[in-house]
Amino acid sequence: MSESINHSRRNLFSRRKTDSIRPPWVKQGIEFTDICTRCDKCINACETQIINRGDGGFPEISFKDNECTFCKQCATVCPEKGLFDLNQTPWQHKAQILDSCLTHQGIWCQSCKDACEPRAIQFTLNIGKAPMPTINTDLCTGCGACVGPCPSQAITIKCVND
Repeated sequence: MSESINHSRRNLFSRRKTDSIRPPWVKQGIEFTDICTRCDKCINACETQIINRGDGGFPEISFKDNECTFCKQCATVCPEKGLFDLNQTPWQHKAQILDSCLTHQGIWCQSCKDACEPRAIQFTLNIGKAPMPTINTDLCTGCGACVGPCPSQAITIKCVND
């Protein structure tokens, strides 16, 4: 008896794991969902309330309403000692600007730049056009402060290793 495997369905579940942004300082090279017990301590400790219960009840970051201040509370309250490493960089995530940015439609908007504390977002002047945003990935912390203020939802935070 031969069964065929529906790879598209199987990929659905693997994508679910990698698309989620986990709290900062999660150890690199581990499978978060194998170690996290879903105790919600990191969710309750988050001072900006950006950690939410996501797929399968695992903590996920949402920059919809706020940013990460890198306060380390999520990592310090976690009872699973093998999950976080405060000696590494918080995460490998950076802001990316999508084609839905208002500047592609000729509309002058700099709400993302105003929200960016490390000043990683700069605008290049173009004669006769709206200034275009660029992100200095060396300065970008991936904090997500630029995501919420964007009126066209044109900024996303992505892992640079993907």
